Amino acid sequence: MRVLIAGAGIGGLTTALALARRGVEVRVFESARELAPLGVGINLLPHAMAVLAELGIAEEIAALGVRTAELCYFNAQGQLIWREPRGLDAGYPVPQVSVHRGRLQLALFELARARLGPDALRTGCHLESFANDGARAVRAVFTDRASGASFEERADLLVAADGIHSSVRRQLHPGEGAPRWNGNVLWRATSRAQPFLTGRSMIMAGSRRRKFVAYPIEEPAADGLCLVNWIAELHRDSEATPAREDWNRRGALADFLPAFEGFRFDWLDVPELIRSAEAVFEFPMVDRDPLARWTHGRATLLGDAAHPMYPIGSNGASQAILDARTLAAALAQARDVDTALERYESERRPATAEIVLANREHGPERVLDLAEERAPGGFARVEDVFAPGELAEIAARYKRVAGFARESGSEPAR
Repeated sequence: MRVLIAGAGIGGLTTALALARRGVEVRVFESARELAPLGVGINLLPHAMAVLAELGIAEEIAALGVRTAELCYFNAQGQLIWREPRGLDAGYPVPQVSVHRGRLQLALFELARARLGPDALRTGCHLESFANDGARAVRAVFTDRASGASFEERADLLVAADGIHSSVRRQLHPGEGAPRWNGNVLWRATSRAQPFLTGRSMIMAGSRRRKFVAYPIEEPAADGLCLVNWIAELHRDSEATPAREDWNRRGALADFLPAFEGFRFDWLDVPELIRSAEAVFEFPMVDRDPLARWTHGRATLLGDAAHPMYPIGSNGASQAILDARTLAAALAQARDVDTALERYESERRPATAEIVLANREHGPERVLDLAEERAPGGFARVEDVFAPGELAEIAARYKRVAGFARESGSEPAR
């Protein structure tokens, strides 16, 4: 069997590693000419880390970042609403890992090149089009960005792991249009700062219309400072999704910092953290509606090409990794490729659609909105704001939806 993968992001590279482990011939084509450690932080949830453990690379990946110990929600006054342990601290056999996305991608790329061979991964090759070649094959046309020349590859399967702007998805669903924007804008950056709370804490403060997220993605250096990933989110009243060329542009502090000047807590000075960033980048908060089909003949979608979702609940990269395991297992176990694709889609499409829709309702971060609605000026006791067991059920419900539930591991603020 021969498989082509369009896109050398986290989903595409994990798919390559998972397929190669099962003896499948894989070729990966990445549009960018060079991979660089770009981007900011992401989280790998325990079920995703379990996949990397199966591939024998979990320890190497965990060493790139921080083993997250807890997730904490605070109101705009810095009062604790809910705290729950995460990863190993919650009793999972594998950690939750906060890591720089670029470092993770480069590590996966080098691992894939070592295991598949250097000729199996090609950069600077943009997928232009594809067509099913009879009932049992697919032809893909790529352009070499260095020379401008086009070339064709033929295989048993094309996996589109080429992101939210997937060319394969656009060919399959030409009338879909732009991604769906919810009106919120994200400013993302990293800053070197003193560790806060446990030193391995992920925090969210505020509410849907004004929220701040922060967590370390590197262990402290000799100077005691660590690299902290942070996201400032504000709602903007606008009907039009920002043009694609305005995504990932440099952000201006004046556009969002004033809204967070009051976020000075005894455990973290948010304005100081924002001001210490070398560069800030601006993104719209977008997703796409779930599709009725991912697979068309011998081409299928994976990761953000299949199910782009709001960055809520730390699920984007993790779900792409789960896609990779499911597809590789289906291809290894099914009697033919078509049956394998049916099995892959029947398992992953409904599961990810549920997460996309749950994230539109703010997922587990609903606790922030509820706290602001019920106690906009703060509270003396969180128990006066939430009914007994309410916070635990919100957290547990989302873990069930996202696929990493455990019987225990969450507890209310004390």
